[in-house]
Amino acid sequence: MKRRLPTLALTLLLTVGVAAAQDSRLPDMGSSAGTLLSPVQQDQYGAMVLAQLRHAGYVLDDPLLDDWLDDVGQRLGAASAKPQQHYTFFLLRVREINAFATLGGYVAVNAGLVLAADTEDEVAGVLAHEISHVTQEHVLRGAEKAQRESLPILLATLGAIIAAQQSGGSTDRGDATTAAIMTGMGLLQQRQITYTRENEAEADRIGIRTLARAGYRPEAMADFFQTLQSWVQMNQGDLRGQVPDYLQTHPLTLARISEARERAAKLEPQSTGFTSLTAARNPLLPPGLQLAPAQPASAVHPDGARFDYARERMRVFSASTPAQAIREYQQMQATKPLDDARRYGLAVAHQQAGQNAQALKELQPLLQTHPDNLWVQVTTAEVESASGHTAEADRRFEALLARMPTRAAVALSYARVLADRNTPAAGTRAVAVLRPLLSSNADNPMFQQAYARANEIAGDPVRAGEAWAEAAYLGGRPEQALVQLNNLKKRTDLDYYARSRIDARIAAITPIVLELRRQGIRDEEVTGGRLSFGVQAR
Repeated sequence: MKRRLPTLALTLLLTVGVAAAQDSRLPDMGSSAGTLLSPVQQDQYGAMVLAQLRHAGYVLDDPLLDDWLDDVGQRLGAASAKPQQHYTFFLLRVREINAFATLGGYVAVNAGLVLAADTEDEVAGVLAHEISHVTQEHVLRGAEKAQRESLPILLATLGAIIAAQQSGGSTDRGDATTAAIMTGMGLLQQRQITYTRENEAEADRIGIRTLARAGYRPEAMADFFQTLQSWVQMNQGDLRGQVPDYLQTHPLTLARISEARERAAKLEPQSTGFTSLTAARNPLLPPGLQLAPAQPASAVHPDGARFDYARERMRVFSASTPAQAIREYQQMQATKPLDDARRYGLAVAHQQAGQNAQALKELQPLLQTHPDNLWVQVTTAEVESASGHTAEADRRFEALLARMPTRAAVALSYARVLADRNTPAAGTRAVAVLRPLLSSNADNPMFQQAYARANEIAGDPVRAGEAWAEAAYLGGRPEQALVQLNNLKKRTDLDYYARSRIDARIAAITPIVLELRRQGIRDEEVTGGRLSFGVQAR
């Protein structure tokens, strides 16, 4: 129940929006007169949702998986009806089948949805649908509608969620909170159902077109709908919990599947090159502009099977424990031999369990068969370093960096390996590896943690302190970040530029912390006097 609660709560909040208190310094969800959020406010709200999910421990942050999802999502975003929109894609480690979009172009995908998909195109179909909710302003209009019609219900539900966060996992309190949220959903359901169906139809139509423009199979959306429909038929019952969360918020009918297939069929002649479709329909392209034929999405990366590896890595990280993941692969192996992607997953499971010898045993044949596979190379280098083979690990990472110097998945993985050695030389090299990504990854808590640790062991406590504070802020701990920055400001060795950076972040974070305190939300580690200056890098 504890795992399902935030998914349930967020489904409600992200469908209808949350109304902030009047005169609040936090993003305001608009007024009854129809005043909508500015793009900056929308982005602030989406960032707050992501930060709180991280604070609750539901975000699956992993360099390789984030790199994969962002690549798929940004390809779709660039082909969407609003390619200028900024999108942030992130994974949730829960295995319920679900995905959602919220304000500011923030799009979440549950691990369970990826595990249920057969191809990357199917995941892309879901992302294209959620992106269309953003481009057609469905979430924004839903927020305005909720502010106008359902403010008391929303405020009561928000209070229930806050109580759940403070309950410390109490079963009784968790059940009471779930009941409060379900009550709110019941009151809103009838008002939202027609609105939701209209938006779903539009998101399907626009999303299928986006799939085609991005080079994915346009029929993949209908394929995944069919997969979900089959899942429901195999798990028939009267309990709501047996229906995937995605179908509870995205109602599915046979007519909807048929319509999706019909729309995709009309785009099928464009399936080997979607450029003409893009040029004809993208309003940002000048009339008559012809581009070179586009490659299918699967041809962009030399590792054409990357989805299979992403899915298996996600299987491991979404399991309750590494031992549980190993048992899952053993059960698969009892039925039939593991394919290469699942052997990779088993290797990752052994790695996470600290069983490096077993991990290398699974990885060695994959290195021979797939020498250019990024997933296999990075994981092998990590295991080699953990096994004491640092020279081999460094050679492998340096070769990858030479090919992909700004690839976040490579730089972050290498920096974490270097940080584990805890030597000034390793820290200096980690700083050099990460510095080129500083501007493009400023809002990535994994990057900030790695950059903080690298500077710490390299002997730059000021840069380390700034990065630790930023990691705390991005992780949903603004009060902790503020305390860290104020402590850092007391140092006597700050130069003018460092003091200016710190003052700017204090000025930006202070209003957020004050508003949270006004609403009765406090960081227990700060108020209880147990605040530590740094956080764990992993």
